[in-house]
Amino acid sequence: MKAIVIGGGIAGPVAAMALQKSGIESRVFEAYDGTADGVGGALSIAPNGRTALKAIDAEHVVERIGTPMAGMVMQSWTGKRLGEFGSPADLPQMLLVWRAELYRALYDEAVQRGVAFEHGKRLTQIDGGEARFADGTTAAADVIVGADGIRSTTRRLIDPAAPEPRYAGLLGFGARVTKTDGLDDTHDKMHMVFGKRAFFGYQVGRDDAGWFANLPHRAPMSAAEARRVDNAEWLRRIAEVFGDDRVPAVELIRRTDPDDLVVTGGLEDIPRVPTWHRGNVVLIGDAAHPTSPSSGQGASLAIESAVQLARCLRDLPPERAFQQYERIRRERVERIIKMAARTNSDKAAGPVGRVLRDLLMPTLMRFARPSSFAWQFDHPIDWDERVALPT
Repeated sequence: MKAIVIGGGIAGPVAAMALQKSGIESRVFEAYDGTADGVGGALSIAPNGRTALKAIDAEHVVERIGTPMAGMVMQSWTGKRLGEFGSPADLPQMLLVWRAELYRALYDEAVQRGVAFEHGKRLTQIDGGEARFADGTTAAADVIVGADGIRSTTRRLIDPAAPEPRYAGLLGFGARVTKTDGLDDTHDKMHMVFGKRAFFGYQVGRDDAGWFANLPHRAPMSAAEARRVDNAEWLRRIAEVFGDDRVPAVELIRRTDPDDLVVTGGLEDIPRVPTWHRGNVVLIGDAAHPTSPSSGQGASLAIESAVQLARCLRDLPPERAFQQYERIRRERVERIIKMAARTNSDKAAGPVGRVLRDLLMPTLMRFARPSSFAWQFDHPIDWDERVALPT
């Protein structure tokens, strides 16, 4: 069996490596002419993402580039500690990674394993087992895997009525800061601040720090539209938004070089993608289950799906494999998408909503059971277990 993977971001290289381990030869076709070096901000690799990578002997890829995140500390704009949660102690530790480094590390690992990448291949049509690209070339395979993101061309080709991304009411920004002298070390904890006017996250280490901000914004704004505003102007606006907050947001923003600011535009998700597969074509990652960055699970879920799809294709004929893959994945990923949507609502709360949230959250966090968070992190994948259809 041979496979084509459309999209060379995070899910694509993982899918190619997982398929290779399943005995399926694959090639990755990427729309952009070159590699995506230097693109993207910080993200987390959750314990379940590391578990999925371990299943294909690739956990070392994130261990080399990741910074440990032992927990997340929730704070109000006054600096008051609202609560803390982390992944279960018996699971791999969460890691903070920079998307550009994650992308490059996965890309290099896949190439080292013999996976072929072809760039400048923008998908335009799928005809049976043949993929056609804008440059006039074609490629044929037994299986076509769409790993081409939230605005997936593959998704639209197999279902022209597929829903469009939903705007979460927030704009995303982030940066890496290399000057940390005088800043309090957060000791492998990510601090999440429900600010007076917006949401701010930060983690400070000895050598560098990372921060991100989610600013409520009524009108949708694409990444391209947001990037038309000068980075220095964005930094000025973001600092103004956090000016009243008693946390180091303004100081971290002040130390940010405008050239280092990552502008992601509007946060988006799709609550439910009705069609995950048709014929010999199947979707993974954000093409199948796009969750907003607020989940902290986007990359990890994409990695999970790539690995689970490869297991299903190893043990079942394609049509049955796609059905079982969707059966394994859909309920889990849609539950996480819903959780992230609720988080977005908290981040975009109005003045009254913010007051109520800050009053209630310490109590809610105090009585929250660890299991209410643990289920999303504790997701074992036994690579050697045979995938079978339910009886």
